[in-house]
Amino acid sequence: MAEKSVTIRTRKFMTNALLQRKQFVLDVVHPGKANVSKEDIRERLVKMYDVKDVNTVQVFGMRTSFGGGKSTGFGLIYDTVDAAKKFEPIYRLARVGLKEHKRTARKQKKERKNKMKAVRGVKRS
Repeated sequence: MAEKSVTIRTRKFMTNALLQRKQFVLDVVHPGKANVSKEDIRERLVKMYDVKDVNTVQVFGMRTSFGGGKSTGFGLIYDTVDAAKKFEPIYRLARVGLKEHKRTARKQKKERKNKMKAVRGVKRS
């Protein structure tokens, strides 16, 4: 019964042909529940918009309003998985498992930064 009480509405729906996606604002009404997971929202959007692959749907920026019961966020539905990989930021791809985030040590980052800053050739003053 808890799943039935969740309602998802979309507004400001827009087709963005340049970025090969549909984008919209999500309103999720969930009375009596703390919040709804992004994974559940993605699965429901796949059913609503008859999307072939779950990986083409991105949900982010979810904010629960004061007192609970309603959340608002953003949603994107890409035409293909390749388009999602091309246009989505790496951190969002890592969240849904489309890309592996490589961890580098802090010292390596600093050494690389300082190496890039180093003057090459003859320094003129």
